[in-house]
Order: sequence, then structure tokens, then C-alpha cells
Amino acid sequence: MNRTILLFLIIATLALVISSNAEEGGSFSPYVDSKGNITRPTDFREKWTYLGSWVHPEDSKSGMHNVYTEPGVAERYKANGGIFPDGAVLVKEVLSEASRDMTTGKGVLHAKDTVLWFVMVKDEKGRFKDNPKWGDGWGWALYYADAPLKDVSTDYKKDCLGCHLPAKQTDWIYTYGYPVLNSK
Repeated sequence: MNRTILLFLIIATLALVISSNAEEGGSFSPYVDSKGNITRPTDFREKWTYLGSWVHPEDSKSGMHNVYTEPGVAERYKANGGIFPDGAVLVKEVLSEASRDMTTGKGVLHAKDTVLWFVMVKDEKGRFKDNPKWGDGWGWALYYADAPLKDVSTDYKKDCLGCHLPAKQTDWIYTYGYPVLNSK
């Protein structure tokens, strides 16, 4: 057999194996393992795109909710007609708040300590059907500041979906609160 043809067949076979392994496992995202366990990204504040913030002043969700996504996701979201790309990761960091009087006004709120992180990973292909943390096009995870490496979510339908129900029409994400996604 001609060496060129043999080399081509070897490369084509390797590409096919790598592609099928990526689809079978969770390697569509560096934050997801082959069983669907989601790892909390750690460098999102410094290296990711800031999407926007929410402030819950006085209830059980009290605090500042800052949301980030990986570089390039906002651009791909806009280019795809408002659809998050497969593998996109969103991190919502919830911080406690404090206030102080400043020269700009009285009772000015500012972020204090990290309380928790929500992490969502877009899954267009339904890769982890048997994992209760995955469904409705996303993987869902929750980490508390006192154990930042432990995902405490157990079932996205119980732990996460209730808060996201009003955003069902926008793929479970409150996109209207993220100026970066809505700018031209």
C-alpha cells in the first residue's frame, strides 16, 4: 500500500476515534468529566466575559449576583441568533453585600464575601440522560464558599429549575439582564 494512502488512513481513523470519544464523554467542555460531573471554574473573574449583575436586596437570595461566561461565548451567542453554543459555561457568583456612607451618597452597597457559585454548561445533545444534574439543555451545579470544590446539587429539577422557570423562553437564562448579550 502506498505510504501516503496509509498515512491518510491512520490520520482519518485517529480523527474519528477522537471525535467519537469526545461525544461519548464530557470532553465537549473542560469543566465536565465523562460522567457529567461539573467542575467549578476558578479563573472566571480575571479571564472571562462579564455578562451582568443582579442584586437581591432583602430576601433569602440576598446579595450581588455577578454572571460570567467564557471568552467568545457572547459573540457566538449573538452570531447564532441568541442561542448559547454547545459547551458554553456560565458562572454566577453570589456575594454578600454591605453598605457604607460615601461621598457619592448614603448607604452605598458594595460586594463583600463570596457566598456561592452556580455553574451551568450548555448541552445541546443531551449527553448525560442518566445524570439528574443534567436536563433541559444544560448541566447544573451549585458550590458553597465553605466547600468550593464540592457540587452540592442533587437534581436540577429540584435544586435549580424553580428559579429559572420564568426564563424558560430564553433557554432558562435571564438574558435581558446581560447587556453584553444584547448589544450590537
